[in-house]
Amino acid sequence: MRECEGIGKNIEQAINNALLELKAAREDVDIKILSEGGFLKKARVLVSISPDAVEKYEKKDLRRAEEKENDEDFAEKFIKQKVSKTEEKAKGEKTEKPEKTEKVEKEEKQEKKTEAKEPKVRIIADEEYVKPEKKTEEVQNKISGEEFLQGVLKALHLEGEITKTEDEKFVRYSLVGENLNDLIGHHGDCMLALSHLMNLVCQNDERKRFVLDVENYRAKREESLVALAKRIANKVAKSGRYYKFEPMDASERKVIHTALQDDDRVTTLSKGEEPRRYLIVFPKEYHDR
Repeated sequence: MRECEGIGKNIEQAINNALLELKAAREDVDIKILSEGGFLKKARVLVSISPDAVEKYEKKDLRRAEEKENDEDFAEKFIKQKVSKTEEKAKGEKTEKPEKTEKVEKEEKQEKKTEAKEPKVRIIADEEYVKPEKKTEEVQNKISGEEFLQGVLKALHLEGEITKTEDEKFVRYSLVGENLNDLIGHHGDCMLALSHLMNLVCQNDERKRFVLDVENYRAKREESLVALAKRIANKVAKSGRYYKFEPMDASERKVIHTALQDDDRVTTLSKGEEPRRYLIVFPKEYHDR
């Protein structure tokens, strides 16, 4: 049975701390008070998943494990395909290469010795030129964002126009075409999964984060998220209880953080790890205790 001991200044805070750790709703748990606390003494409770709700949370854990395994398998498949193509190309070039004469081999050896003695910085036309370092094998085996999206469209027999834009932190790809709703999914879950895969398998020399948008969904989603954030803030302020959102992409969490940053009644906090990182809205007085 899944259970967790919660500790807090009072019983309510101890229960909430345990619920956060279990990632469970209050109606799905049994609560046993171990200590009511007091002067210089913390309150302690034991919170456990109710027998009738155990199956529900076991299914959630199984689904999360399957999603993680599918993401890793898909990424591994892309990388292996790229490595295979690179090896085949190198093998073909090697077989087509003509045999070198003894004189040519001596000349090449002499050139390599000369290059080894030369510094990496050369002066060309009174300007400084830095000889670039060779890319690592890991970077060479990765694919571009365009190649990834073209592969997805081809595999699903879809057509779409790919547009790329960049800023200081993100590389944004926009897909526009017919019958692309399946690439968005419920509340954008399929689109967000593709964004996550792009960050795993695509080449990014500047360490920027890839962000995918399909049919301008993110702008529409932003409007609905702002409205949702305000409704949740009113609910949390009235009830005095926190609200936990489903896992969201970093850009969507930022929308809610920004929408509520000037609301004096509530405060927001992100928890968990990508791609299952989620956001919690707390009453201001609860968070400050």
